[in-house]
Amino acid sequence: MRAGFITVVGRPNVGKSTLVNRLVGQKVAIVTPKPQTTRNRILAIKNTPDAQLVFFDTPGIHKPHYEMDRAMLETAVATLKRVDVVLLLIDIEKPFGRGDEHVLELIKKIESPIVLGINKIDARNKREILPVIENYRHRHDFIDIVPFSALTGDNIDRLETVLVEHLPESEPLYPQETLTDLPERFFIAEMVREKILRLTHQEVPHSTAVVIDKWEETPTLTRIEASILVERESQKAILVGKAGAMIKKVGSAARQDAEKFLNTKIYLGLHVKVRPDWRNNKRTLSELNTETL
Repeated sequence: MRAGFITVVGRPNVGKSTLVNRLVGQKVAIVTPKPQTTRNRILAIKNTPDAQLVFFDTPGIHKPHYEMDRAMLETAVATLKRVDVVLLLIDIEKPFGRGDEHVLELIKKIESPIVLGINKIDARNKREILPVIENYRHRHDFIDIVPFSALTGDNIDRLETVLVEHLPESEPLYPQETLTDLPERFFIAEMVREKILRLTHQEVPHSTAVVIDKWEETPTLTRIEASILVERESQKAILVGKAGAMIKKVGSAARQDAEKFLNTKIYLGLHVKVRPDWRNNKRTLSELNTETL
């Protein structure tokens, strides 16, 4: 039996959350086409007959512009220091650049074995994969390099086998029925934020945070009240929409996901609040729970 911790790191929007969802066989992290969707460390567990893989899905490593960005970067870097295997994920569709060099510099300081995962091979032919492998092979001594597609599942079995091979011999670290260590309210807040990211444009998506204010359960209904923080009145106007159309659309879509997740009827009340420059306010960030970033 093998068991251990695996952190998935890389630049924003390379498919980390899509991969973790694919590996554990259930959606534990929200996924959108927008970069920096993941803001927190998300733990997700995959059990097999001979192994338990405990994944950390992390925020994309990028140059910070706000205090929130710095907190996200610290979260990603911190997970590198206390895991058994690091999976560095790259997107084959993106050319090698300074961001990739920065990530490589970070992992050079890590003692854990590092696997390079090359994602989105479904978008390229095999001849285009080999130069990417050679480029990275000369830049770092990876214990293995695995091309795959998190979207289609192509070669995911091979990736899982490689990861298990480098985990220590151990009994399971968590009970078999455990999927994550995060509370239900975290996932409901993330469902709301996912709909905002997918349904709004302009400056709104990355200027929002979701806070669960109230959670009441009855035998027939779970009543949830949540606040959506924005930085400017103009953002509030966009998010609310004409005659409340946008916030109703966000709420309806999030409620449907929440009902499937909790397997009960949900009342979801959303309230948009303006909190200027909250992403740079250390006091506000410290007050927010992990569900809100």
